[in-house]
Amino acid sequence: MSVSVLCADTVEKKKNWFQALELEYEVNAGVNIGGASPIPLPAEIRRIDSYNPDLNLQLGASVTKWIDMRKKWGVNVGVRVETKGMETKASVKNYGMEILDNGNKLKGRWTGMVHTKYHSRQFVVPITGVYKINRRLKVNFGPYLGFAFDNNFDGYVYDGYLREGDPTGNKYVFEDDSKASYDFGGDLRKFQWGLQGGVSWSAYRHLVVNANLEWGLNDVFESSFNTVSFPLYPIYLNVGFGYVF
Repeated sequence: MSVSVLCADTVEKKKNWFQALELEYEVNAGVNIGGASPIPLPAEIRRIDSYNPDLNLQLGASVTKWIDMRKKWGVNVGVRVETKGMETKASVKNYGMEILDNGNKLKGRWTGMVHTKYHSRQFVVPITGVYKINRRLKVNFGPYLGFAFDNNFDGYVYDGYLREGDPTGNKYVFEDDSKASYDFGGDLRKFQWGLQGGVSWSAYRHLVVNANLEWGLNDVFESSFNTVSFPLYPIYLNVGFGYVF
């Protein structure tokens, strides 16, 4: 047998072996739209005056292992780097707060306006089940695990007053252009987990359009943090595209 025949036979065996694995690879990119929100909206938050979702980018890759002969059912494992963030202004009453005023820390209950900026860069691993409805459309659902390597949660309060300690404590008033800052970034949780579900539509042979909803199931803050008296859950819709090969 000639060398060329041996090489061709080896290549064909490798091709058949990869096909037998029934693997599908994808690289993807997108944007996240959402925020960290209490569920339901607590009594302390009286009104949301403004909301800016920021430009939250996502870049990742995934592999799907089809587990039946018709390639209807599969398991997808991915890895992605993404940003989650938002900026809001809200009117609150008796809202848990710790502020810096002329270098002094004051902790208590704030009534007035709150400006908040939340920003988190994360390394995320989703593990989802996949079902192919037809040759163009498939859906996925399952858990994800996230590790935050850059966290920020800060802002300022204005046009209101702080009751130190509890709603009957000493009163500190901030009027006109007076404001005080706060920073809870060091109290944000590093590890997050939740559920992801979405759809993928094949626009062309290799190009797909994706939409996935991520719903965090643990508070963005550490369990030891009690200044904000209610949990905040990261809820984001990711919309983007991918290349399948």
